[in-house]
Amino acid sequence: MATEPAATDSKHETLLTHLYELRSRLMWIVGSVFAMLIVLFPFANTLYGWLAGPLMAHLPEASTMVAIEVASPFLTPFKLVFLVSLVLAVPIIFYHGWAFVAPGLYSSEKRLVFPILLSSSVLFYVGMAFAYYVVFPLMFGFFTAVAPEGVAVMTDIGRYLDFVMKIFIAFGAAFEVPVVTLVLVRMGVTTPDKMAAKRPYVIVAAFVVGMLLTPPDVISQVLLAIPVWILFEMGLAFSRLVTPKEVDDPLPDAEPVTAEGAQAPSAPGAVPLSPEEQAAELAPVKPLEDEEDTKESPD
Repeated sequence: MATEPAATDSKHETLLTHLYELRSRLMWIVGSVFAMLIVLFPFANTLYGWLAGPLMAHLPEASTMVAIEVASPFLTPFKLVFLVSLVLAVPIIFYHGWAFVAPGLYSSEKRLVFPILLSSSVLFYVGMAFAYYVVFPLMFGFFTAVAPEGVAVMTDIGRYLDFVMKIFIAFGAAFEVPVVTLVLVRMGVTTPDKMAAKRPYVIVAAFVVGMLLTPPDVISQVLLAIPVWILFEMGLAFSRLVTPKEVDDPLPDAEPVTAEGAQAPSAPGAVPLSPEEQAAELAPVKPLEDEEDTKESPD
């Protein structure tokens, strides 16, 4: 009876230890985001000018961006700086999340988690860069070109920020497809062959996701769907390299088993038995007592 309170106290201390560590990790994350916010805040207007560059390059000379709310000239750049600080702190967030769960992982899982976290961060940034340097020029060029005659394209700075952040998140998340594919294969949820067999469904799903996450135009939808398809193929190829191949062939010295039992390996050059000899070999052997009784009995 005395061991039950001790076990309860041990569990309580373990829970408190995990909570203290979680609080420490969260404080590191919040502190890193706040430090980046302080460093980047003096450059808020510069960052917004850089963000608005793809749209400003396609606006007519007489058009410009506007602020329809009173506090937008201050709040919109501040919101941008906060989002940039959060995006830059993604590796720190991933690291502290990994450090918190690492003690409960096996050594093989620890070796797998760190490359996944690193590749996830890199692919997320690559997706955002692809959206800024490839998607934005084509998309804004299309929007400004199809504007009706007599309509001045003058976008609000707050709505523009919300619009481009959705595009950034969509492309950053879409570029995680290789990591998701590899994790599913390594966890045993599926196999590369099964994933390859579902390629037509993946292509259709890529275009559907592109339609849902991007503005209602064909250009941005295609520019999201095609990279997702290519990244799926890359993840599939990489999962084939890191996944050990299953051995489907039987062992070289194993003999086929029939309903009558395992067959003995045949010697080289052995002559097969005739049906009469096989029947004699398989005939039941008489008990030894019957043979002795037969010898002792008179003729």
